Amino acid sequence: MKITFASPDDVAKLLDFREEAAAWLTRLGSDQWQRPYPADRLLATIESGSVFMVMDGDVTAATITLAPEVEEGLWTERELTDPSSFVTKLTVARTHAGQNLGGRLLDWAGDRAFRNGAKWLRLDAWTTNEALQRYYLRQGFEHVRTVREGGAVNGGPRVSGWLAQRPTASADHGFEDNTA
Repeated sequence: MKITFASPDDVAKLLDFREEAAAWLTRLGSDQWQRPYPADRLLATIESGSVFMVMDGDVTAATITLAPEVEEGLWTERELTDPSSFVTKLTVARTHAGQNLGGRLLDWAGDRAFRNGAKWLRLDAWTTNEALQRYYLRQGFEHVRTVREGGAVNGGPRVSGWLAQRPTASADHGFEDNTA
């Protein structure tokens, strides 16, 4: 499997990918990702070079956004003085579930962040999705705190404020990285 940059032509595909994940989460009893994500906001992150896709041949197996900046109001000014990379929108296709693709993708993100000089790989997870939080803890993240104040980028109250981090490190993730 190879990792590539997403392109503006991938917006519709990535929005559909997110809808598939939202439907799966609903079947699990979670309200995560029920609001549509703004296409213009996704396009802006793609154009900034922060959205990556894992390709299994011609099939999109997973996607991740890895950026040096973070949504306002989550991390403190003091925390933001440490060089960090921020993971958002990690999604694995149901066709590729159960293969540790998400864990390998987090290792890839930590490796990329490490090579770019970041100290921390950080994320914010859905505040009510305890299964997801436990997953990140199993992946070596430590819970920092939960932020509930503020608004979500796609409208409504903040719902993704469970903050966690792990140190960046060189990793053997096994992907062919076509973004270096």
